[in-house]
Amino acid sequence: MTLQQEIVGNAMQMAVVNLSPGQTVYCEAGKFLFKTTNVTMETRLSGPPGVGQQQGGAGSGGMGGMLRQAVGTAMQVGQRALAGESLAFQYFTSQGGEGTVGFAGVLPGEMRALELDGTRAWFAEKDAFVAAESSVQFGIAFQGGRTGMSGGEGFILEKFTGRGTVIIAGAGNFIDLNPADFGGRIEVDTGCLVAFEEGIQYGVQRIGGLNRQGLMNAVFGGEGLSLATLEGNGRVILQSLTIESLANALKKAQGGDKQGPTGGMFSTHAG
Repeated sequence: MTLQQEIVGNAMQMAVVNLSPGQTVYCEAGKFLFKTTNVTMETRLSGPPGVGQQQGGAGSGGMGGMLRQAVGTAMQVGQRALAGESLAFQYFTSQGGEGTVGFAGVLPGEMRALELDGTRAWFAEKDAFVAAESSVQFGIAFQGGRTGMSGGEGFILEKFTGRGTVIIAGAGNFIDLNPADFGGRIEVDTGCLVAFEEGIQYGVQRIGGLNRQGLMNAVFGGEGLSLATLEGNGRVILQSLTIESLANALKKAQGGDKQGPTGGMFSTHAG
């Protein structure tokens, strides 16, 4: 069943979802805005059941089934805790007719509805997830120690599989790119990446070498030591505003930014 949704607003968008009778949508805790009275709300630690599974259905009964379910839930919660994600999901189901639910991200910016057809997964940066219909599975993807340690960002990604609609949010405005249109590879600020399709190879590379120009880029260029690299043929979504730049602008406006001409790498801000 297709999720009927509309993204409204400009600087701070929200998603208004219309649910058919019995249809369920879930969100990360803290992304819910409003609902009609005939929509029930339930908070669970577990994500939606995977393909071929049913919540509390046949094969999950008995002590063995309960134990497997408890272990599976504990693993999901542990992964989300390591990723710094919300530990719980909120589930909304329309009862006795059509219902409406509203969701939003946590930063000024855009939202985007992605349609999964079951053939390709989508990956997103941490905290991009807003809501999805119950046929979409939410997971955590670990990119590997070398990528995470060298880049400082992108080590942990959200992963969406299955069929259906998933809604994501980011900061500023979105732009859609395909690396194949730019010679097969693009390099972006690590904080600008919002999401990309399965099939895109994601990595992190150092900006230049440990030489004079490389240090100039790191210290005075504001990009740090690394860039994210995206290769292949597929859809990539970037955002125009990074969380770090927004935080720095707010600190500066409050008079708390003591970075000086060298930028964040040598910040003297103590609080």
